[in-house]
Amino acid sequence: MKHFISIHDISVDEFHQLLDLGLKLKKEQKAGIAHPILQGKTLGMIFTKSSTRTRISFEVGMYQLGGHPLYLNANDMQLGRGESIYDTANVMSRFVDGIMIRTFDHQDVLDLAKYGSVPVINALTDHLHPCQAMADLMTVYEHKGRLEGLKLAYIGDGNNVAHSLLYACAKAGMDMSVAIPVGYECEDIVVENAKADAKATGATILTTHDPVEAIAGADVVCTDTWTSMGQEAEKAERVKIFKDYQINSELFAKSKEDSVFIHCLPAYRGYEVTEDVIDGPRSIIFDEAENRLHAQKAILATLMAK
Repeated sequence: MKHFISIHDISVDEFHQLLDLGLKLKKEQKAGIAHPILQGKTLGMIFTKSSTRTRISFEVGMYQLGGHPLYLNANDMQLGRGESIYDTANVMSRFVDGIMIRTFDHQDVLDLAKYGSVPVINALTDHLHPCQAMADLMTVYEHKGRLEGLKLAYIGDGNNVAHSLLYACAKAGMDMSVAIPVGYECEDIVVENAKADAKATGATILTTHDPVEAIAGADVVCTDTWTSMGQEAEKAERVKIFKDYQINSELFAKSKEDSVFIHCLPAYRGYEVTEDVIDGPRSIIFDEAENRLHAQKAILATLMAK
């Protein structure tokens, strides 16, 4: 594994190795055991999208691994002034030991990996959010003791979060059902790839427009904001379209009695989820948020300790 761009790109064994390492590093950190695996290493962090959890978790993660995070926003970079990805990738590869990027266009991540000579980590694009999906399933494993054979229901927008969860569940051997309004579905290629991956692990992938069908018998229930960054002008229209896809107590009750609720945050209470669900006893959103740190440390250590 040279880069971490899409969970679809890694093997089932690599997927489980990352989860196991994340759990190990978390246990050591909680026990006060230092693990300076990346002593003397620097991670260049490119942000063209604003961030809370991504920046904090990657910066803290690099410090805990003994390395140095270097934050670069759009104003710090020449990319916004016309410098090519080719030049940026080559120059940064001479200075840093790895590149993390959070941006809009997925092709930018692919090009950085193509032209640079250091590992590239996709911290979010409009197409995928793989670091989040790794943290999500790490959290489910902690609460359920397994992944294989569980069912995750995703209800909402067919966005980058849904895409990466499809890939992650397929690699983990988890069944996944996706309920999304007409016109907002996941990309066909992602669904096709996930179904192909699922064949190898015995998982099933269901896509539907019916949230009741999707959530029935689910062990894990997930949603995301209806209006992602860059779609603010569509908010009023999206609220009308997605109103029947809200995770409320009535819909949540159709999942298993011991099901858990996850959300990558930020959440908009009263829109995609009601307070009684997201702040209820079966919500594990803050464990999930914390695990961004530990899952990403596993990715950083795997790629940059070489």
